[in-house]
Amino acid sequence: MQCVICNREAVENSYCELHIKAYESVVEKYEEWKKALEISCKEYLSEIVRNPLTGEWAKEVAEHLIKSGEK
Repeated sequence: MQCVICNREAVENSYCELHIKAYESVVEKYEEWKKALEISCKEYLSEIVRNPLTGEWAKEVAEHLIKSGEK
């Protein structure tokens, strides 16, 4: 199976090794943002995409989650 983002070999949840790490980080950090800012998941993902300090893999994961409607 291939990664849904980059077509590398998927290792977990349809993500490659690089994107699964980014996915886990995005999910983990959402709880902190949610508590601090009372922000929706979609707003959080949009902020990740817009933030110039966010890494490329995390941005790709956030864009994928927005497009696919996953939470």
